[in-house]
Amino acid sequence: MLGLAAGMFALAPWMINAAPNEATMGLVYKIYFFHMPSAWMFMVAAITSGIASARFLFLKRPSADGWALAAGELAVLFGAFTLVSGPLWARKAWGVWWVWDARLTSSLMLFMIFVAYLLLRKYGGPGSDKLGAGMALFGMANVPFIYVSVNYWRTFHPLTSVVPTLPVEMGIPLWYCVTAFTLLFIVLLRMRTRLEHQRVRVEALYLLEDES
Repeated sequence: MLGLAAGMFALAPWMINAAPNEATMGLVYKIYFFHMPSAWMFMVAAITSGIASARFLFLKRPSADGWALAAGELAVLFGAFTLVSGPLWARKAWGVWWVWDARLTSSLMLFMIFVAYLLLRKYGGPGSDKLGAGMALFGMANVPFIYVSVNYWRTFHPLTSVVPTLPVEMGIPLWYCVTAFTLLFIVLLRMRTRLEHQRVRVEALYLLEDES
């Protein structure tokens, strides 16, 4: 799967180049083909971390904590990409780097929640796993608000109904990039979760050795 994802990213520039320029923004709009998939993976990672945290808290599944932590790290990774690529596009398209509208502000809030989540998990000490799980659930609850905010508040962002109405020549590269980002997310999530589970097992072995 990693090879497939890498191959798709290698071909992505040609797919994006084949898409026509947008009527008003011209060439600069093509950053959208990376910005939008990264934003979706940002929200998917937050939801994944929240669901895994719920399994850890309420179903007492220790392994779910590894999934939650891995997804939390990916939320920060894809969130950073989203918050960097968005202003780069906005500066050229709208003439401003940043506006405090509902989507941008709530996206920044979600990013900060998961940065705080990782800091808590790193330096919080005993009990930080349960407190962190609560933070991940809070972050997940913010995701639906981010998605629908453009439909209810004045914003520079287009409505959620725009993506399904894109012309085919724009839609195909977009969904190609979404697929590539999704594969990358799955690969990174599985690899990071496996690494976290191995770290927990090694730590448990050290504790057993110390007790003996």
